[in-house]
Amino acid sequence: MNTMRLLVALAFVAAVAYAGELEVESLHKVESCDRRSKSGDMLTMHYTGTLAEDGKKFDSSVDRGDPFTFQLGVGQVIKGWDQALVDLCPGDKNRLTIPPELAYGDRGAGDVIPPGATLVFEVELISIADAPPVVNVFKQIDEDSDEHLSKEEVLQYIKTQLPAEELENGQDPHKITEEIFHHEDKDRDGYISHEEFSGPKHDEL
Repeated sequence: MNTMRLLVALAFVAAVAYAGELEVESLHKVESCDRRSKSGDMLTMHYTGTLAEDGKKFDSSVDRGDPFTFQLGVGQVIKGWDQALVDLCPGDKNRLTIPPELAYGDRGAGDVIPPGATLVFEVELISIADAPPVVNVFKQIDEDSDEHLSKEEVLQYIKTQLPAEELENGQDPHKITEEIFHHEDKDRDGYISHEEFSGPKHDEL
């Protein structure tokens, strides 16, 4: 599973508390449209991501022929995307240069994004749709309702979310769990609290 799809599928993206300079360059702009993207919309995009330092490609929905769908403005993607993909028409193409503060910060993301990396994305908005009702992912994972997520609970949730073919292709739920805890378990107590959890959740437990 590619890094971007994994983080969204599990609704775990590390929150960044400070902002850097985000650059947006228009590559193609549609003159007018009936609906422009706004926070809360479901967007379907094509994208290609490279490292600004050396131009190395780390992910591309174009190469896979598989557009990427997510909800804008709710923390399902890196902050640079949530900020840069507002007020677009289907058909718009932009180049985003995203500093580490609005991407994966000083920790990076697994073996794909190095620590402190500035990322460059070429993106194309394909379509905009209404968002489905919010699912309380925290509650789904918290099987014993103790208001904390254990590694075992997260592991079991991952196993239910990964398609069978991706498990067969060597995706390791244990490794994914460790990566999630690296980002989410801020106080390093071995659990992810409701406050620490950056995925979809309701204010009430």
